Amino acid sequence: VTLVESGGGSVQSGGSLRLSCVASGYNDGINDMGWYRQAPGNQRELVATVTSGGAANYGDSVKGRFTISRDNVKNTVYLQMTSLKPEDTAVYFCHAKVVVITIERKTEVSEWGQGTLVTVSL
Repeated sequence: VTLVESGGGSVQSGGSLRLSCVASGYNDGINDMGWYRQAPGNQRELVATVTSGGAANYGDSVKGRFTISRDNVKNTVYLQMTSLKPEDTAVYFCHAKVVVITIERKTEVSEWGQGTLVTVSL
């Protein structure tokens, strides 16, 4: 399974960016997809997740500013970020819970993208 992120970059405070993540190389479907971020010296934290049915969940620090969405036909999850702040500066990682079905059982495997850097300046 490969998750490829795009859309990161540098923006001034108050600006907007849209991240995309395309999933490929799986056979049995994907449950939740989402975005996490990690700033230097900090732990990785939840930004937003979305179920296969479109139900979204957000971290407290981004509620009202970020919107997650998903296109199951294109195997893509998006993160629209608005009103960006310098504290949003981080590497943003795409995450997917990939379904794996074998003869014995159905399981869920956690997969991560390589990350895309978002830098917000004053």
